Amino acid sequence: MIGRTRAVTAVTLSFALALPVAAASTAAAAPRPSALSAAATPADVAASPLQLPRPTGEYGVGSSVFHLVDRSRTDPWKAGAGARELMLTLHYPAARPAPGRPAPYATTEETGLLVKGLGIEAAVPAAQLSATRTHSRPDARPARGSHPLVVLSPGFSVSRYTQTSLAEDLASRGYVVASLDHAYESFGISVPGGRTLTCLACDAVGDGGVSGSVVTATRAGDVSFVLDRLTGRHPIWRYADMIDKRRIGMAGHSIGGASAATAMLADRRVGAGINMDGAFWDTLPSGGLGGRPFMMLGTDEHRPGGADRTWDRTWPTLGGWKCWLTVAGSEHFTFSDSPAIKEHFGLPQPPLPARRAIDITRTYVAAFFDEHLRGIPQPVLAGPTAGNPEVRFENP
Repeated sequence: MIGRTRAVTAVTLSFALALPVAAASTAAAAPRPSALSAAATPADVAASPLQLPRPTGEYGVGSSVFHLVDRSRTDPWKAGAGARELMLTLHYPAARPAPGRPAPYATTEETGLLVKGLGIEAAVPAAQLSATRTHSRPDARPARGSHPLVVLSPGFSVSRYTQTSLAEDLASRGYVVASLDHAYESFGISVPGGRTLTCLACDAVGDGGVSGSVVTATRAGDVSFVLDRLTGRHPIWRYADMIDKRRIGMAGHSIGGASAATAMLADRRVGAGINMDGAFWDTLPSGGLGGRPFMMLGTDEHRPGGADRTWDRTWPTLGGWKCWLTVAGSEHFTFSDSPAIKEHFGLPQPPLPARRAIDITRTYVAAFFDEHLRGIPQPVLAGPTAGNPEVRFENP
């Protein structure tokens, strides 16, 4: 999520599968400088817990966590594992005020595996990261009304909680948000029964091994299963009737963003999608996404003619409403909780300040879904604005 101290599998699987491994083959021999080259030492670590930026919408935020098992599929990463497992966090609009203590960010075991996997445990103690303060209340009373559903999928090797700031903000604006953890595709997720699922896929994908397209196809299946369990005849969530089944979108970071397009191909229920800085591992058919809207939001590496040419290849096949944005001064993990974490723990910062990174991500993701799931025109999507000078409209 934040950076890594050693080169593994073509530079951390090409920045958590942001780029196809082949495109990063030359970079593997000369990895980027360590994110800890000027990082804080343990003595410098902030004493107070990190608090995620406050959501900007009119609603309070509730949250519920589910463990799901899809017995119709076997897991592709662990032989003999049997059914495919998922962890799901739902953030949703809650009636104000929402009493009680905020929901936990993650378990200390989960954050311990994350910081170890990223090589930042000296600067980011697991217990302090897991103590990050959120703004949702567990199982809070929901707000009235029918609300669109947005699915969020994280980058490869990181977990669903790394998109908490975006999920809470969307929920405060009136969306039900389903954040997924895909089994064996992150450094570690806690599941019921005291078990921890680690990143078996990290050893299988890339560097001449399994293609990233296996990840995107598997995640597309995960999304369809979750939609069945949330909007089917016997939903798992007692508040499922607040979901508007006709208005469903998906956004993801890195390979989670690539999976948004793959999920749209596989499931017509997903009506709009966003790829945040992920390479496309699947070639869209000539009919594209069937006219459904799609937005690409990324770093300068994803500009036209940039390091990742999959965006150039995919752009002409997107036949519906489409938008291609890059953000000056951003880095791969700008579109997650990473900016707030790096700032709090004194890790090296990219040129784009943390607050601006979070505001830009929230603004453009919410605007996209407001326009395409709610039918409310959004001026920020019509072209450059004075209030967001970092955002460049590519649209070649």
